[in-house]
Amino acid sequence: MPMARGTAEAESKLDEFDDSSVAPGVWRYAKARRVRVAIDGEEYFDLVQQAMLRAKQRIMLIGWDFDTRIHLRRGRRWYQRPFDRSFPSRLGSFILWLNRNRPGLEVRILKWSYSVFSLATRGAMLFDLLRWARHRRIDFKFDTAHPVGCSHHQKIVVIDKQFAVCGGIDMTGGRWDTRAHETEDPERKLPSGSLYTPWHDVTMLMEGDIAGALEDLGRQRWITAGGKPLKPSEKSEESAWPEGLEAHFENVEIGIARTRAEHGGMRKVHEVEQLFCDQIASAKRFIYAENQYFASRAVCEAIAKRLAEPDPPEIIVVHPHTADGWAEGQAMDPARAELVTALNELDKHHAFHLYVPYTDDQPIYVHAKLMIVDDELLRIGSANFNNRSMGLDSECDVFIDSNRPGNGHVTGQIERLRHSLLAEHCGMAEEAVPALLATYGSMAAMIAGINQRGEGLQRRHLRPFHPATPDETTRDMALRETLDPEEPGDVFTIVPARNGLFRRGSLLAKARAKGRARLRRIRQVD
Repeated sequence: MPMARGTAEAESKLDEFDDSSVAPGVWRYAKARRVRVAIDGEEYFDLVQQAMLRAKQRIMLIGWDFDTRIHLRRGRRWYQRPFDRSFPSRLGSFILWLNRNRPGLEVRILKWSYSVFSLATRGAMLFDLLRWARHRRIDFKFDTAHPVGCSHHQKIVVIDKQFAVCGGIDMTGGRWDTRAHETEDPERKLPSGSLYTPWHDVTMLMEGDIAGALEDLGRQRWITAGGKPLKPSEKSEESAWPEGLEAHFENVEIGIARTRAEHGGMRKVHEVEQLFCDQIASAKRFIYAENQYFASRAVCEAIAKRLAEPDPPEIIVVHPHTADGWAEGQAMDPARAELVTALNELDKHHAFHLYVPYTDDQPIYVHAKLMIVDDELLRIGSANFNNRSMGLDSECDVFIDSNRPGNGHVTGQIERLRHSLLAEHCGMAEEAVPALLATYGSMAAMIAGINQRGEGLQRRHLRPFHPATPDETTRDMALRETLDPEEPGDVFTIVPARNGLFRRGSLLAKARAKGRARLRRIRQVD
């Protein structure tokens, strides 16, 4: 059967890109001169705005969502300083100002196609797109290059082939918060003016050759989505790295992992899943993870293997109390309940712990996608612990592994970042964490000790999470992975339960069957 003309043309445009993996679960390795982990939106949005102000050639913004109505930290607001001629703080106007005041600078923005429907409720954004359309150096596209039911989920920024960002934060509303995560913060509001609840997120800022690799990934995605081919940026001697910004890491090698569904001549890529499984298997002492969901069959099967060992590593997962939105809750929460029940059945050494961060009695929504293993590996990206991120949605994670050549110096800083995150969630000074960990012997014991010693919970604290039992309908949907499938072909289909969340004969399936049998015996006795 002859190849469709459009597919053939797209493939010819993509010939320049090396699409193969260099190692199991890894697309590329590249060097970085400087790396900074930005924790929470206040730091991220400020640093990215500073970097964009230093751009000379190209700003590439790739995301699941993008909202021109949000205000960045710096710049004027017309209603506050109407005669100020400095750059504006509102994102849509800020990009237009960059276009007018940076000769030769081009801005390319790629956003997931489904969010086109959000324009109906973002009237001012539609006006921004019309204003941008007059300027050839601003190009905005919706990404439709995925199978039905899949999404474009990467969150990447690349500036001048020297500066890049990869993580979990989109440049949209509802993502800004401080590390204090106050119960009520008048600055934490949507473009509409309504307030939202505390939000925790993480991303990675990088400088050096790694930006060139992520630019290649971005240009490849741009062409796949129907954009005109973009020439590589010229490597500049100058960098958009914000002036005075202290790096967490210097002169390190960074790995990149992707997820991509097979579509339009592009082969399936499941590096994210393979790398998660390999990194979980590599843990010797502990795994500390923050993630929006806990519903991935592959990830939980990898954890199950560790819990079944005679001396498993401590596994800490910080995540939200419930998924954001009704549909997400119906898809993710019942699957989480089933998987956690099975894992608890295997957890004879009490090594596995789920927590939800709180400020007072207000749960903090965890949108971060972060994993630290033994303080030897740091991973940050867009991929969630759910099935979609393993096989359906386009994802991109970056990681620093101390076992790679030249990376032996990173372990101390990874440890400090873990301490910083624990301090944020437990409402304490970062300097106090090392001594408390030494006293209690583990992260879980420290968290329990702090909560108990405090005679009531601290203002910011971590609470152990125990999922509620789902009803039969939502349980059946979770078992069949109806709302969170692993393959594009399973979208909108009824997958047999034996091919769903618990694969026949797997360690998880056996643990679940054993746990359900034990519960039946308890109910009979009662």
